Amino acid sequence: MRRIVVTQNITLDGIVDNARCWFDPTADTPQNRELQQVTAEHSAASDGFLVGRVTFEEMRGFWPQLQDDRTGVTDHLNRVAKYVVSRTMNDPGWSGTTVLRGGTELAGEITALKAQDGTDIVLTGSITLAQDLFRNELVDEVRLFVYPVLLGEGRRLFPEGYSPPELTLVESRTFSAGCVLLRYTL
Repeated sequence: MRRIVVTQNITLDGIVDNARCWFDPTADTPQNRELQQVTAEHSAASDGFLVGRVTFEEMRGFWPQLQDDRTGVTDHLNRVAKYVVSRTMNDPGWSGTTVLRGGTELAGEITALKAQDGTDIVLTGSITLAQDLFRNELVDEVRLFVYPVLLGEGRRLFPEGYSPPELTLVESRTFSAGCVLLRYTL
């Protein structure tokens, strides 16, 4: 059975949106090179990528057009099955993409994906979709790359009032610039 893994970059005060550009995954910095190694490890253990329409359109407009991508993200996204949740999209315009309709069908669609043969399906970005998956108890693992940044406001990963089942810490890893990876199973 496949697992749904939510992977997010998150500030110390719990903000996951990047509206204030507090991280750049393409920057050629020592910290990013460390993080890219871990991302490559995680990517090797997945064969699916799950996102909402807005994040999908942002990624489709960025990663395939990036010249000389040293992060490995473009190669990974071109290789894996992509699942985009959208009630309006008909032609995703990116090879290997399946459109899921979501809404009241979301839990059934995700449960069916998890029942297929394969490895992890990773969600990143797509805050609203991630929150829906948490509410429907469809998330198997959470990977948080916690940055030593305080923003005070912005969108948070966990929906208000969400009370998860017990979280079990399975890994913590500290990087040279102070970012910490925390992996939990639910």
